[in-house]
Amino acid sequence: DLSLTFLGEMTRGRLIRDSRCLFTCVAGRNSVLKKLNTKSPFSCSITGRYRRFSASAAHCSTSPAHQKTPSYSYVIVGAGSAGCVLANRLTEDAHESVLLLEAGPKDMLLGSVRLSWKIHMPAALTYNLCDDKYNWYYHTLPQAHMDSRVMYWPRGRVWGGSSSLNAMVYIRGHAEDYNRWQREGAEGWDYEHCLPYFKKAQCHELGENRYRGGSGPLHVSRGKTSHPLHKAFIEAGQQAGYPFTDDMNGYQQEGVGWMDMTIYKGKRWSTASAYLRPVLGRANLKAEVRCLTTKILFDGNRAVGVEYIQNGQKKRVFADKEVILSGGAINSPQLLMLSGVGNADDLKKLGIAVVQHLPGVGSNLQDHLELYVQQQCTQPITLYKAQKPFHMVKIGLEWLTVFTGYGATAHLESGGFIRSRPHVTHPDIQFHFLPSQVIDHGRVASKIEAYQVHVGPMRSTSVGWMKLKSTNPLDHPYIQPNYLSSDIDVWEFRESIKLSREIFAQKAFDPFRGPEVQPGPQVQSDADIDAFVRQKADSAYHPSCTCKMGSPSDPMAVVDSDTRVLGLEKLRVVDASIMPSIISGYLNSPTIMMAEKAADIIRGRSPLVDPGAPVYQPVTLDTQR
Repeated sequence: DLSLTFLGEMTRGRLIRDSRCLFTCVAGRNSVLKKLNTKSPFSCSITGRYRRFSASAAHCSTSPAHQKTPSYSYVIVGAGSAGCVLANRLTEDAHESVLLLEAGPKDMLLGSVRLSWKIHMPAALTYNLCDDKYNWYYHTLPQAHMDSRVMYWPRGRVWGGSSSLNAMVYIRGHAEDYNRWQREGAEGWDYEHCLPYFKKAQCHELGENRYRGGSGPLHVSRGKTSHPLHKAFIEAGQQAGYPFTDDMNGYQQEGVGWMDMTIYKGKRWSTASAYLRPVLGRANLKAEVRCLTTKILFDGNRAVGVEYIQNGQKKRVFADKEVILSGGAINSPQLLMLSGVGNADDLKKLGIAVVQHLPGVGSNLQDHLELYVQQQCTQPITLYKAQKPFHMVKIGLEWLTVFTGYGATAHLESGGFIRSRPHVTHPDIQFHFLPSQVIDHGRVASKIEAYQVHVGPMRSTSVGWMKLKSTNPLDHPYIQPNYLSSDIDVWEFRESIKLSREIFAQKAFDPFRGPEVQPGPQVQSDADIDAFVRQKADSAYHPSCTCKMGSPSDPMAVVDSDTRVLGLEKLRVVDASIMPSIISGYLNSPTIMMAEKAADIIRGRSPLVDPGAPVYQPVTLDTQR
C-alpha cells in the first residue's frame, strides 16, 4: 500500500514505477489519497483544476523523458466546426480530460470581439476569406472541364474553423439526404436519428418546435432585413411558380423565403463562440493554438497519441482513450495519409510506412459549385455605397459600439430551393440572393449598383480526390475535385442560369431591373451558357466526403457508423470528411449535428431519435414546380 497527502492545487497525473502505472490521481485542493493498491491503476475523481501529464503504462518507460510526456483521455485535432462541439460535450464528463489542438490562432485578440472584428462582424466576412492569417488558403489542380482554371478553396485555420470564416447561413439540407446516408451504409444516420441532434445544438430565436431547438448552444436568427430587393426576390420566386416556405430547415425546404443565420446579437456565432469559449474554464479541458499536428502515433493498429509542432518545437501527447480527427475534409485525410493510413500504393511511393490500407482516404471528394447571375439595379439601394470608405467607417463604428446596423448581418438573408426538372424528388438547386455585386470571392470591390443570386446544383455527380504532395506536413496536398466532369452536371448548371434569369424577369423586379451584368445579354445559346459556366463558376467552399462513413464491406469506406477508422483502434474522424455524400445545402450546420451525435456515441449514450417527423412532398412530380 501507498499513502500520500497532496496539499494545495495539484495536477492530474500518474505515478510510474517499473513501467507500471501505480495510480491515477484527479485532484483538487487539500486532497488525500490513501491505501492505493499498487497492483492496479486507481482512479479518483475529486473536483478541482487538473490536467494529466504523464503517460499511461502502455506508453511509458522508466526514462524521465517519457514520464513527462502528457496524456489525456481524448486528444482532438482541430478546433473547428466539429472539434469545438466535441471538446464541449466530452468535457461534460468531469472524470475525462481533453486536449484540443488547433493549427491556427484564437478567434479573439486580447480577449476582445471588437479587436477581432474581421471575424466577428458578420459583414466583414470577405476579409478572412481572402487572407491567409486565419485561412489554409488552398487551391485545386487546374480543372480540365473549366478552362484549366485553378480554383481557390478557403478553409478555416482558427478557433471555430470555417464557422469563423463562412457566410453564417444555417441550412441543414433535406431530410432525404440523411435517409440516403443510411442507404449508403451509415447505419443510424437517417433523418429521424439526425433531427434530434440538429435540435440539441440549436437555440432558435423563434423558439422550439418539432424541427427547431430552443435551448442549445448554437444561436440561430432569422433575417430581419426590410430591404426591398430581398422582398422582390421572394415575391418574384412565387410569381415564377415556386411556393413560399416559412422555414427551409423545417417541414418544407422547397420554395423561396428567409434564411436562418448563425448570428447572435449582431455578432458571428461560430462554434468557438457557441461551444468552446464558454467552457474554457473547465479544469478537464486544455485548448492549445498554433499546433500543427504532423503524425498520429500508433502502437500496432492502436492510436496512442499524436505528434505536433508548436513554436518550432516538436511535441508528443498521448490519448488514453481515443485520438479524434476533426481537421476537416482536407486536413483529416492528409493527417491520416501522413501517418500511414490510406492507399498503400500511394503511401509507399512517398516512403511512408503503411499502418492500414484504406484506399478511400482522400477519395470521394465532393463539393458544391456556384456562380452569380447579376443584374444592374436602376435605383441606388444596393450595398454599393456601403462599400465606399466613408460609409464603411460609419458602419464599422456603429457595429463596434452597439453591434447593430449594416455590419451586423452578412446580407445573405433570402434564398430558395427548387427542383431542376420533373421527377426530381427533392430540391437540387439552391438560390441565395444578395443586394450587391460580388467579384472574385469579394477580393475585388463592386463596380456598380447591382444585385445578384448565387445559384448552383446541390447534388452534382462529379467526384474527385486529394493526395499528398510530399511527406512534409506543411505542403498543401493535391486537390482534384473534377468539377463538371459529367454531362448531367453541365446540364444542371445550364438550367440553373435559365431558371435564375426567369426569376429576375418577374414583375416584382420591374422597378429595379437594369441590364444583365452577367452572364450578359450576349450569352443566350446553350453553348454560350456552358462556356460562361466554365469561366465563372467557383467553389461554394463545401469540400466533404474524403473519409466517407459506410459499411466495413464498402472498399471505399474509411470510418464505420460509429465514426471509428476501419481496421484501427482508438481512432475516430468526426467532421465533414465522413459524410457519405454531400448534402443539399450548406455544410456547417450538418457538421455541428454530426459532432453532437458522435459525442453521444463516444460517451456510450443511447442515440436520440424522433420517428415520424413529417416532411413536405410536392403535390406532383410530373412538373418542375
